[in-house]
Amino acid sequence: MTGTPVTNSGAPGQWTTGLCGCCDDRSNCCVTCWCPCVTFGQNVEIIDKGTTSCAHAGVIYYCLAHVCCACVYTCTYRTKLRAYFSLPEDPCGDCLVHFCCLPCAVCQEYRELKSRGFDPSQGWMANAQKWSQDGVTVPPPIAPGMTR
Repeated sequence: MTGTPVTNSGAPGQWTTGLCGCCDDRSNCCVTCWCPCVTFGQNVEIIDKGTTSCAHAGVIYYCLAHVCCACVYTCTYRTKLRAYFSLPEDPCGDCLVHFCCLPCAVCQEYRELKSRGFDPSQGWMANAQKWSQDGVTVPPPIAPGMTR
């Protein structure tokens, strides 16, 4: 997410909140508890810079959750988020975190995005518009795959 706003980013290479800090944002905790596909979809839209919609990611999550393998999909976005912000695999590997504590992991990722200047509840386009009004340069969407 190079070129995007980074506020209160905490120590370099560190999560700004813990895995079990769900109650730091009570409203998000409640939404994630009762409908994790919504929070996950909001996170994905930001992490994928708008190329995957909140609804699309939420539906995929919902379908996979019914066959008990949502964590296989969701952990890939934790890995992407960690790569963008150089975060450690903490407290353990991404897939294991999502397998054992999926709601906590999704909440932590949402809080991480918020603390770094994103508002996942507003979606990618609203964030991009806000940044352009504030004079922040937003990177253009990157086309998937390799091209020459």
